[in-house]
Amino acid sequence: MDKLKVLAVGAHPDDVELLCAGTLAKFARKGNKVFIIPLCNGDLGGKGISRQEMARVRNAEAKESGALIGAKVLGPICSDLGTFLNKDNVHKLIDLIRQVMPDIIITHSPDDYMSDHVNTSRLVFEASFGATLPNYKTRSKAHELIVPVFYMDTLAGINFLPTDYVDITKEWEIKKEMFLCHRSQHGWLKGHHKADATELMEAMAKFRGIQCGVKFAEGFRKMDVWGRLRPERLLP
Repeated sequence: MDKLKVLAVGAHPDDVELLCAGTLAKFARKGNKVFIIPLCNGDLGGKGISRQEMARVRNAEAKESGALIGAKVLGPICSDLGTFLNKDNVHKLIDLIRQVMPDIIITHSPDDYMSDHVNTSRLVFEASFGATLPNYKTRSKAHELIVPVFYMDTLAGINFLPTDYVDITKEWEIKKEMFLCHRSQHGWLKGHHKADATELMEAMAKFRGIQCGVKFAEGFRKMDVWGRLRPERLLP
């Protein structure tokens, strides 16, 4: 198979690290080009710090994480809780998708635990089709491929039954390293979500690994709609 352009669209700067960074690292190791878009700037992901400073810190953490696998980080397009399904957000995401011209998109499940995740999934659905329409004008030219989309796991696997698995046993350490770049989130997530995110990430990787017979894995579900299905396997 030819080398792919892989686009992961998360709601917040650490979401793809938690949910699909092993797969992204595997894509990159095989010579594919990886792009990451956090739609939100992360400005509400903490306390005791201004929203402007929080956004600055989280943008730097996202770029540091992406650099570990040679991924280009684009975005954001809005503040936290700003992922409304409106014309402005769809337009901005269409232009970013056209900048990447991806062969595959990975994003949130439409049945997740908070609005930014759910809205990100819907925005990707809208924008990835809109990006294919030549008469819809943005700064970048149309990407006429209707891109296959894969939903990544939910944070604790709730309401998510994978159709596809990726063995990330060899990529587990780099996945963990990528998440640990998001230093501003470690204490915040433990306090706000009442869970150690690194432990949760490891538990989920082991659980999905048990399901498919490997040590560590990530689970995905295809967007099963006409025009987006392919006969070949796209995940690594």
